[in-house]
Amino acid sequence: MPSKHPFHPIIYVRGFAATQGEIEDTVADPYMGFNIGSTKARMVWTGEVKRFYFESPLVRLMSEHDYDDVFVDGEDLVAARDPNRPVPYRSVIIYRYYDEASKDFGAGETPPIERFASGLSKLVLGLRDCVCANPANDVAPQDFRVYLVAHSMGGLVCRAFLQNPNLGSADARAAVDKVFTYATPHNGIDMRVVRNVPGWLSFGDVNNFNRKRMAGYLGLNQDDDVSVVRNFPPQRIFNLVGTNPRDYSAAGGVAAWAVGEASDGLVRIENATTHGLGADGKDVSSPRAFVNRSHSGHYGIVNSEEGYQNLVRFLFGRLRVDGILDIDDITLPAELDEKRRNNKSVEASYQFEVAASIRACQWQMTRREVRENSAIFRTYDELFPGKPGTIRAPDRSKSPHLFSVFLDPSKSVKSSKSVSFALDLKVLVPDYEVDGVLFMKHHYEGGCILQKFVIVEVIPDKQAVGGWRVKYGYQTVNPGKPGIAAQTRLLDGDGGFAFDIPIEQKTRPGLTGTLRIEARPWT
Repeated sequence: MPSKHPFHPIIYVRGFAATQGEIEDTVADPYMGFNIGSTKARMVWTGEVKRFYFESPLVRLMSEHDYDDVFVDGEDLVAARDPNRPVPYRSVIIYRYYDEASKDFGAGETPPIERFASGLSKLVLGLRDCVCANPANDVAPQDFRVYLVAHSMGGLVCRAFLQNPNLGSADARAAVDKVFTYATPHNGIDMRVVRNVPGWLSFGDVNNFNRKRMAGYLGLNQDDDVSVVRNFPPQRIFNLVGTNPRDYSAAGGVAAWAVGEASDGLVRIENATTHGLGADGKDVSSPRAFVNRSHSGHYGIVNSEEGYQNLVRFLFGRLRVDGILDIDDITLPAELDEKRRNNKSVEASYQFEVAASIRACQWQMTRREVRENSAIFRTYDELFPGKPGTIRAPDRSKSPHLFSVFLDPSKSVKSSKSVSFALDLKVLVPDYEVDGVLFMKHHYEGGCILQKFVIVEVIPDKQAVGGWRVKYGYQTVNPGKPGIAAQTRLLDGDGGFAFDIPIEQKTRPGLTGTLRIEARPWT
């Protein structure tokens, strides 16, 4: 795609509507929820609590990135295909797939999800024709690209279209550049008492979230992991994961109770992400962020500032940065170390909390915390496999992947166009067991064996390795100033670069390791 078109059209695909009443409410909204904002209370610098208004993703895309909708004089320009009413390239289109199920606009019967996927393929091609017919856009059909942005089941509609060759056109699939999913049950829906929504539960088509049913419309085998992405690069799908079930009020809160705490109220955290094979044939996880938002509603994930900031940086950013913690050693408290030397069985587990934020942005881009049931969990044996009493080498495949953030130099507040982010990392005091008995003698709830706040600044520099010069700093040493020059090295094959930040806590218990930062060009 030529650089004159860095902002592709966006198709928004809404989520699930169970009852006929919900369907009618859905089709009555021109934007199907993408226009819904929120008003929150927020403490400002004076100590006062004031209202914070989030205008909605649609309004923000219009006001900050010059997008437009396709509704003019009460008509949908894409559906009308009137050559005298051109469609702008930088536009937002709502996929109104529930119209067919409405009594007002359709037959009043909900089609299968396969029909929705096929309809998305037709919409992409129709949009391409409209956009390319507009001389002002100056884009050929083979250069046309589109972004898919989806909430909940909408993400499964997108995946069915992309993954199942029977549900759409190859030309339509080739036009999709990136996919952003909010709170999509990529691995189905589980509840406290029922693992996997039953296939026979057809009320409101809830069985769309049964794993065998999902495998069918996703073009997978019946026993396949349904969170696997095929026929589309998994690294070009972003998963925004909600971690707040308390504010999900559907069914009077019964749904949130049934799904459990480690969820957004409907989708469990562990079920909200995708993965697949990368270009090298190895399994790779899709980039993802964790935000303390519920599945929907006024405190929902779509109408949140965190969601918007992740969305625009994934779609329009120019640099992807990943952080991985390689652990070389974790020490036990002296008393437990002595018990281990005396052939006692000592078991340990660790919880890694992480929050990543971007300079000049009020909101954390991703946050994983114990109290929000989203912290990264590892046992000592996972990090250092081997037999007790032997020297154990670390298993780098179990190194905690802390974050993926996308940076946009056009949003830099500095003339140098540098981009910067901060990482708040904690390793919580683990639970210990000695000969199967919980050891609590020296436990303080909430205590850490490691706590580091690291700031990283990346400055464009054509003479530097990878085209960027890097500085970092520890908040405890030099607050707010990343003054240490990082030694960068090239990553194989993709034009990216990497650098290491030493992470060390020498006290016992303590941790020694490296925060490995990998940065890649993102377009």
